[in-house]
Amino acid sequence: MSRLTRRTLLTGSMTGLVLLRSTLLGHAQGGPPPEDGIDGFAGYDDDRLYRDEAGQLYRRRGGQYVPYTGRESYGRPVPGTERAPPPRQSADEAPPPKGAPVPKLGENRPVDDGPIDHARAYAAITDDAFPVQAFNWKKANPVFLRQEVAFGGRYEPGTIVVDPRAHHLFLVQAGGRARRYGVGVGKQGFSWSGGATINSKQAWPDWYPPKEMIARTPKLAREVSQLQSGLGVPGGTRNPLGARALYLWQGNKDTLFRIHGTLEPTSIGRSVSSGCIRMINQDVIDLYGRVALGTKVVVLS
Repeated sequence: MSRLTRRTLLTGSMTGLVLLRSTLLGHAQGGPPPEDGIDGFAGYDDDRLYRDEAGQLYRRRGGQYVPYTGRESYGRPVPGTERAPPPRQSADEAPPPKGAPVPKLGENRPVDDGPIDHARAYAAITDDAFPVQAFNWKKANPVFLRQEVAFGGRYEPGTIVVDPRAHHLFLVQAGGRARRYGVGVGKQGFSWSGGATINSKQAWPDWYPPKEMIARTPKLAREVSQLQSGLGVPGGTRNPLGARALYLWQGNKDTLFRIHGTLEPTSIGRSVSSGCIRMINQDVIDLYGRVALGTKVVVLS
């Protein structure tokens, strides 16, 4: 290699390094991101990832947490790995995005806004993803059955208020009214209070019990199997979360508490859970159809 050729190659290499160094410094000092941002769509509140108990990753957008589908590196999203959202179309013409989860049968059940008829409200449900047995409401304490009641307080319509001592859950409505349901709450040592937000809703959800719970419960250890996010019980008629679950978060943290259905409807009106708020399956299905993501939940002390 001639001296002139070597000098030309070295000069070109040093120029490339300088250009790379200036680009890296620009990013380190808060310079503009690449033109495509994160896969060409931005609008996130920060550059962090959040993980729930099932291992699902989320990003924060407009104060809400939305699933993240790309790769991560040290708790941060990797640019260029997240699928962009599909273009908006009308509900009539938009096919489901490729790879998107297909809604489970019955997940979008119509809400019954007629007068509450307990025979109809607690009848068997046969057109859901799994069958729901009829609840024998005639033998239940009527104070824990679904009903419309007067409700006074400072809470905005749409807020969920849980009164653990009375074992009631209220969905606040306009005009000083509320839809009231009976609930089972946390036993002594497992109760909690405070404010939270519904960050996720799932029909017939999988359940991922903590490893410590599996270790100390031989019966549970025989029930769990390897699911997509770890050891758990798949959604269905054997799942302790029942037909629906509402996942409660505080800020950017999963509280690990849920409002969910139950395999033991006779436990409604009692303090028996590990902190979650359990409902009769027909009631949690009714509530599920009435609340949206971001709904405020207040658990009284």
